Amino acid sequence: MDDRVWEHAEVLVDWSARVDEGDRVVMDVAEDAHDLAVAVAGKLGERGATLLATYGSDEVTRAYLRGHDDEFAENDPKLSMLEAADVYLRLAGGRNTTATADVPAERRRAAAKANVAVREARMATDWVSTVHPTRSLAQQAGMAYEEYQDFVYEAVLRDWESLADEMANMKEVLDEGSEVRIETDRTDRDGGRGPSRRTDLTMSIENRTAVNSAASVAYDSHNLPSGEVFTAPYATGGEVFFDVPMTIDATRVENVWLEFEGGEVVDFEAEQGADAIANVLDTDEGARRLGELGIGMNRGIDRFTDSILFDEKMGDTVHLALGRAYDSCLPEGETGNDSAVHVDMITDVSEDSRLLVDGEVIQRNGTFRWEEGFEE
Repeated sequence: MDDRVWEHAEVLVDWSARVDEGDRVVMDVAEDAHDLAVAVAGKLGERGATLLATYGSDEVTRAYLRGHDDEFAENDPKLSMLEAADVYLRLAGGRNTTATADVPAERRRAAAKANVAVREARMATDWVSTVHPTRSLAQQAGMAYEEYQDFVYEAVLRDWESLADEMANMKEVLDEGSEVRIETDRTDRDGGRGPSRRTDLTMSIENRTAVNSAASVAYDSHNLPSGEVFTAPYATGGEVFFDVPMTIDATRVENVWLEFEGGEVVDFEAEQGADAIANVLDTDEGARRLGELGIGMNRGIDRFTDSILFDEKMGDTVHLALGRAYDSCLPEGETGNDSAVHVDMITDVSEDSRLLVDGEVIQRNGTFRWEEGFEE
């Protein structure tokens, strides 16, 4: 087995999930993540944890959903399992990245709504999601398999303590700030065709707490790799253009434009995948509001791969999520935006862009003010 698989497992168990002796761990393993599961199981045994391994397959999910009607009972047997767990580890790495593409969108939405209690029970654990490099993911990313392995481990096997210290600069700025403004201009790139390619978006972050997402539950961070700072915005107004292609709800989506008024999406366009965006927005009332503003800071991720786990962490990007806000960003006792969905979309800010907090430029063309080469 590749030595990097064992390193990945060690980072996941020790740095990310902080597993202790006696912890009850549920490990959900995708079809082709077997090698990583073996390595993680070995590390959990060394820590003296209790392990329950489950099998998570998109193809199994497809078969179940296609055989079902749209009336899902809220009695998922996973609920009691998760309520008894201390740690939940999701090892992604399936065989087909679009396995559920032919499941009706309304059925997927109904299943998501029925699983709210399961989702909340999972999020109440020390949960971490990671991915094992597979051939299907390499194909989706447009890479050779060995090339993709190198890409994944470059993103995962970081000096996380050093990166956490760097990202603390961005957290401090957001914690002390009241308003964020994002500006980009891509209008000269398509000759005036298609959706507006401008971003001029403002949002309030007053009384919010940003998360230094350094790939560890100790930082309230639950993805490996990570490398972003995020918060829960509100009172959003203006327009935003997302120029990074991605797969949403098993559908390819490209060049999405959203317009916000009074905190809600009031209009949208997309060059590809408009139906997928419409389905997200129609999920529930909260799906038309933002639940997250995230700023990518992991420069070990050097290209887009059509995987939100990696793409949203990439340096020179900003992402916004429609739907659910994370409680970790909210004042105690306050309820943020609630939704059955949390759908991220990404804009490239490597050029023709500015990120401002309370009128001060924090990032210009992908460079932060504390980095060499920053221009006022």
